[in-house]
Amino acid sequence: MKDRSAGLALAIAVVLPVTGGPALTARAAPTAPSGSPGADGPGATLLPPLPVRLGEGNPCTGASEQTASGAAWSQTALGLSRAQRISRGAGVTVAVVDTGVASGVPSLSGRVEAVGGAGTDCVGHGTFAAGLIAAAPEKGSGITGIAPQARILALSGTDERGVPSAQSVAAAIRTAADRGAQVIYVGQALRTGKADLTAAVAHATGRDALVVAPAAPDAVPREEQGPDGEMPEGPYWPAAAPGALAVVDFGPGGVRQKNAPPAHEPDLSAPGSAMVSVGPQGSGHYIGSGASLAAAGVAGTAALVRAYHPDLTAAEVARRLLDTAYPSDTPRLDPYAALSLLQDRKTAPARTPAPARMPPSADPTPHHRSLTIAAVGLAAVLLLAALAAVVPRGRTRNWRPPTAL
Repeated sequence: MKDRSAGLALAIAVVLPVTGGPALTARAAPTAPSGSPGADGPGATLLPPLPVRLGEGNPCTGASEQTASGAAWSQTALGLSRAQRISRGAGVTVAVVDTGVASGVPSLSGRVEAVGGAGTDCVGHGTFAAGLIAAAPEKGSGITGIAPQARILALSGTDERGVPSAQSVAAAIRTAADRGAQVIYVGQALRTGKADLTAAVAHATGRDALVVAPAAPDAVPREEQGPDGEMPEGPYWPAAAPGALAVVDFGPGGVRQKNAPPAHEPDLSAPGSAMVSVGPQGSGHYIGSGASLAAAGVAGTAALVRAYHPDLTAAEVARRLLDTAYPSDTPRLDPYAALSLLQDRKTAPARTPAPARMPPSADPTPHHRSLTIAAVGLAAVLLLAALAAVVPRGRTRNWRPPTAL
């Protein structure tokens, strides 16, 4: 997919260790889309990078003092202006299982319900993801979520520093399904917890909720890498669980960032590099990259589809997203096609055609009768011809036989 945004300078994400522990912070060159012809123009906006986790002793993520005035490249790549003319996600609840979602963010105001302590977000990742899913446009900014009328149900899948646990994520998925969330976004890719997370996804599927999760982590701690920096290759949970949609990211150039953690068997790909969204405070913006952010885009699109096609089940929504995706090595999300394209209805298996029935052979009797009639007719004609020759001669001789010589 080609980059169609004129105001973007590609942000390259680099994973750096944070002092105070093994937690990581994802760094990105803080350049965001703007309305200018180039990133160095007067309209260029510098944005702070979004952290993935916070090291011990690091302060909570604060408000960004910068605002992106133009639309993000991902909005253009996904064709959101067309898709949102069809659906804006009204009436659909998307659960965000992550670091929490700050309920005071203006673009999410009045549409966030938090479970337990998930109404605060020290890291900011969950709020950023919720903004990608459902942020409403604000005055002076072109940034918008995919489903800006959807509601957010916030649940914690991590501790305050952003470190996830399989038990917390599994419990949050179950709670989200029980509270009626129609789409459940999970911001973590875990290498452990297969049994718990598979069971949690099955629980959600049984309650007609679609689980969307990243097929790769945004960052890998150094202690989990190989001796030469090799990255683990998964599988990652809950993305690998049956019934979940596993999502991988791509950037403005159509490819993943160099040295991104390998994805494990993704179902869909979506924009996930150089993404722009809200922080946990204020109306300013951050920039970030990773498969978790691509998964947020798929969750938002699922909300659009569930709002516009309320008769579809979670499994049918997932199938629709896959069937209408743009063909690629990993099919690419296409919100407008998912909303607008008509899909073939299931057809019954073709029936075996009945053996052809030949008409019975004709009765030979009429054929013989016609031949008899024809023969009699011919005999009558010959007889009349003979009489026509004989009668005149007979009359001339008074019917006497000819005299012998």
